[in-house]
Amino acid sequence: MSEPARPVGEVVPGWTPRPLPQSVTMTGRYVRVEPLALDHTEPLHAALGRPEHAPLWTYRPTGPPDDAAGMRDLLRPLVEHPEARTYAIVPTEGPAAGEPAGLATYWRVEPVHGVVEISSVLFSRHLQRTRAATEAIHLMVAQAVEEWGYRRVEWKCDSLNEPSRRAAARLGFTYEGRFRRHMVTRGRSRDTDWFAVVDEDWPHVRAAHERWLDPANFDDAGRQRTRLAVELTPRPGPPSAR
Repeated sequence: MSEPARPVGEVVPGWTPRPLPQSVTMTGRYVRVEPLALDHTEPLHAALGRPEHAPLWTYRPTGPPDDAAGMRDLLRPLVEHPEARTYAIVPTEGPAAGEPAGLATYWRVEPVHGVVEISSVLFSRHLQRTRAATEAIHLMVAQAVEEWGYRRVEWKCDSLNEPSRRAAARLGFTYEGRFRRHMVTRGRSRDTDWFAVVDEDWPHVRAAHERWLDPANFDDAGRQRTRLAVELTPRPGPPSAR
């Protein structure tokens, strides 16, 4: 007697590997996301590399560079990486308007499976909690899903990094689990929380982002009228940090 057929995943019609992320400039209402270059060294050091910025680097594999030369050394392998693409986040409004004020990278690229991670997100104090910051991630997800055809965009963070966990949930990334003792970072054990937006999620998430980013959602002082969390359907959340 033959065994009953075992379940398999759905067919993906016409699937072919996706292209590697490209060096393109993404422009929104409040931000420009442009390919990282060594010319960004000085403004990024001013925005992110001063001693007072050390808390921004708590969950990163290295601390802040000592000087602009150190920042250049940190940026160089990102600029020259053969597959990953790192972008400078340039707000077009507010106190940091026109100057690079953050970084984000398309990392762990898997074109065969259509999977890419938005990683190493580092926003200056002037960029955090702004519509430019939200729009930067919105543009990066849209580029990956709509232009390059990726099926899955991941967000991972240290399980103790509450700001990153909250940001992922607020932006519509679905919590998928915790990898315990995932890595050793700067001599310390790290558990990693995984989040993702997949292609079937994106139309709903995109619509929520666009409603929130609409200028009509902000008063004359730039204060939001409706929170983005209200726009998104509640999703399963991560457990409390260990």
